[in-house]
Amino acid sequence: MEEKLPAAQSKQTALAGQYLTFTLGGELYALGILSSKEIIDYGNLTEVPMMPVFVRGVINLRGSVVPVVDLLARFGKGSTPIAKRTGIVIVETTSETDDGGSQDLGIIVDAVNEVVEIGQQDIEPPPSFGVGIRPDFINGMAKRNGRFVILLNVSKVLSVDEMAALSKVRQDRHALPDTNNA
Repeated sequence: MEEKLPAAQSKQTALAGQYLTFTLGGELYALGILSSKEIIDYGNLTEVPMMPVFVRGVINLRGSVVPVVDLLARFGKGSTPIAKRTGIVIVETTSETDDGGSQDLGIIVDAVNEVVEIGQQDIEPPPSFGVGIRPDFINGMAKRNGRFVILLNVSKVLSVDEMAALSKVRQDRHALPDTNNA
């Protein structure tokens, strides 16, 4: 019988490079700068019915409809309270299906901090437990100024395919007849 490594050790750790750091729910997170397209102020969100709870709505970005995801809700930690520094980071994601197309998504963050250079020596493999979010959402943990920065795996956190499947499950659930009132 083949012995399997824990998930944290079997996947590739994040690579050195530039990262956009932001705060969310009191934690410090980072996304690779290459997947981040722009940062905009929070506002002008149009709610869309029958979406998963973590999809807060859509915005019109220069004529394109861009879905906006509440990362805190995506992590199962409630919704992000809107405050003065709340922003939306526009991120380009690629589909995991055969078409390989890309999709722009917005993510709501408490505050955008800065772009930082993180060296490979400062990156640890992601923990297999204890962070409070799904392990496949994390590419690594970076040590910076005496704190850990959670390096997010954008293709997993913002998987268009997974979010579409979750939306379909929610729509199917609403389409079922209500048997509780019978």
